[in-house]
Amino acid sequence: MKFMPKWRLRKPAGDAETVYVSEKYGVRSLHIGSDTVQSAMRIARPHDLELSYTRSMMACLLFRDDMRDVLMVGLGGGSVAKYVRHHFPSARVRVLELNPQVVAVARQCFLVPPDGPSFEVIVGDGAEYMARADVSADVIMVDGYDAESHVEALATREFYRHCRERLVPEGMLVVNLWGGDRQFNEVLKRIEAEFPAGNLCLPARKPGNVIVFGFRDSPGPLRWRDLQARAAVLEAGHGMEFPLFVEGLRAMNRCDSDFLYP
Repeated sequence: MKFMPKWRLRKPAGDAETVYVSEKYGVRSLHIGSDTVQSAMRIARPHDLELSYTRSMMACLLFRDDMRDVLMVGLGGGSVAKYVRHHFPSARVRVLELNPQVVAVARQCFLVPPDGPSFEVIVGDGAEYMARADVSADVIMVDGYDAESHVEALATREFYRHCRERLVPEGMLVVNLWGGDRQFNEVLKRIEAEFPAGNLCLPARKPGNVIVFGFRDSPGPLRWRDLQARAAVLEAGHGMEFPLFVEGLRAMNRCDSDFLYP
């Protein structure tokens, strides 16, 4: 695939909105207004999840048998959206992205497919869309960052309440947070308050990101041996470090030697 020359340019000084692409050692990365990598794709394996936090978001599969109707807020380079579409071809995938420039770059440089019957990128405000009563999903995935921090409109109690209201029975919320954000503890409290049935934190293998899972309905205590058995099956099927995800869940959650407690 030909690299798009106009996206090689680094951001102009002081422009926090510029979307640009870098490429090094066979990995293409998306940046929005800073040198922070927002998304990455290994060109030789475009449907793999290159960044550890995106792989950690898929740890939701430890608690679900399938993904049927997935609603994502924040496209980036489309890594997670492409992964779900590739591995769950019967799933409906909708992605909300506020910045049309991000959508253009994702499709030109990161192989995000065109819209079709089961895949759609919607240019619009994710918080406004989530407030609509006619929206539903069994998994909602939120990865909403600008050049500096988590987008505030995607981190309010109202937003998380709307997420819970949009989930079907046994649905899950998956949120990517930055552990070093000064608002991390406050945002985590908001998720906990709006998902009283249960929530879990998973630190990504590369330090910094923390994935938060919110359960619409209580899954009850989760037995470690069941999670480990599930992880082994998922590792074989997806080629990702699911057993390490299980171990990572011990770090930030209530548990004992037999059970993990959401």
